[in-house]
Amino acid sequence: MNVNAATDKMSVQSSAATPAVCLICKEGCSGLRPHSWRKACVECGCSSVDHTPGSHIDDDQQMGRLLADSPSAHLTAKVKGGGGLRLYKRNRMIVTNPVVSRKDPTFNTTTYDWAPAGLNQKLAKQYMELMPESQRPVSGTGGALQRRRQLLSQLPAYDQDPMKCQSLASDEEIASMLLFVKHYKTEVLGVGEVALPAEGGALREAAMQRSMKEAKDAVEHQSLSPIENSTTSADGPTNSADDSTKNQYHCTGCQSEVATDSPAVFAERAGYHGARWHPTCFMCSECGQGLVDLVYFWSNQRLLCGRHYCQSVWPRCSGCDELIFCKSFRTAEDGRTWHPDHYCCWRCGQSLDTPCQH
Repeated sequence: MNVNAATDKMSVQSSAATPAVCLICKEGCSGLRPHSWRKACVECGCSSVDHTPGSHIDDDQQMGRLLADSPSAHLTAKVKGGGGLRLYKRNRMIVTNPVVSRKDPTFNTTTYDWAPAGLNQKLAKQYMELMPESQRPVSGTGGALQRRRQLLSQLPAYDQDPMKCQSLASDEEIASMLLFVKHYKTEVLGVGEVALPAEGGALREAAMQRSMKEAKDAVEHQSLSPIENSTTSADGPTNSADDSTKNQYHCTGCQSEVATDSPAVFAERAGYHGARWHPTCFMCSECGQGLVDLVYFWSNQRLLCGRHYCQSVWPRCSGCDELIFCKSFRTAEDGRTWHPDHYCCWRCGQSLDTPCQH
C-alpha cells in the first residue's frame, strides 16, 4: 500500500462521496443526517453505524491513530509530510485461481479487503476458509460490509480521540481521557497474529526483536521512555497451560484441540506459549463478536473488543454513546448511565422521567 498516494486522494474521495444510505431503512432514508449529539440519523433514527459512512482511507486513518504508540505500531506507516499522521498498513489479499475448461485457460480473482499480516498466501487462504463464508471480507460482499460496520462499532473513534468527542466539557475531562488512552495503548491493546500452533516461539522472538529495536530508537531519539516503549511480553499471564511439549495444542477459547497443520491466532499480551485460539474463537468475551482485524484488548485474562474494554473502565452514555469522564452523571434503575444533559428524548428534549410522544 502506497500511503502517500492514498493521502493525496483524500480530498477527492471525500468530495465525491455519495450519501450514506441507511442499511436498515434503505430507500426509506435519503442519507445520513447526523443528530447534534446522538450517534444516529435524524432522517430515520437508525444508528450512524447502520449508514456505514466514510471510506477505506477513513478507516485506515482511524486504525493508524489507534495503533500508534502501541506495541502494534509496526502495522502502521508514517505519512510523508503528514505532520505525524500514521496510516494502517491494511493487508489486502488477492487470490487468483485458474478455471479449468476445454477452452483457453481463464482465472477467477478474489480480493479480500483485509487479511492477517505476515502470512504466506497458503496459510492466509486456510485462515479465510475457516471463517464462515458470510464473514469473509471479500470486496463488494456482505462480509466486507460487516467488517466495516464492526470497525465502527468495536473501535469507535470517540473512544480514542478527544477531537471526536462532543461531550468533554473541561480540560480535566480531556486530560483524563488522554491518560486512559495512553494506558490502554501501552498496557492492554494488541493485534492478534496468525501462525501454525507450534510457531508461538518464533512469534515471541520476533516480538522481542521489535521491542529491542523500538527501545533503541527511543533512546537515540529521546522521544519515548523505555517503559512507555516496552511490550507486555510473551512471558505475561495466560489462561491456559503450555501444552506444546505434548505436541497437542488446545484452543484457549473452546478448549478443544487445534490441529497442528491449521492456523491459530496468538495474542502477545496473553503469552505465546500457553494461549492460542481457533480463528472463530478469537472473539470478545462480552459480546461474542469476532474481533475485527484481530484487534483485541487483554484485560483480566480475557479478550475484549475496544468498546467493551473501554466501558468496563469508564461508564458509557446511553444517549451519545461516548465514555463519561465527568464526575457527575445519571444512573437509571436498569444500570444504564447518561451524561446529565443527555437523559432526555433526543427528538423533543423531554426528560426520560416524563413520557413523551416519541
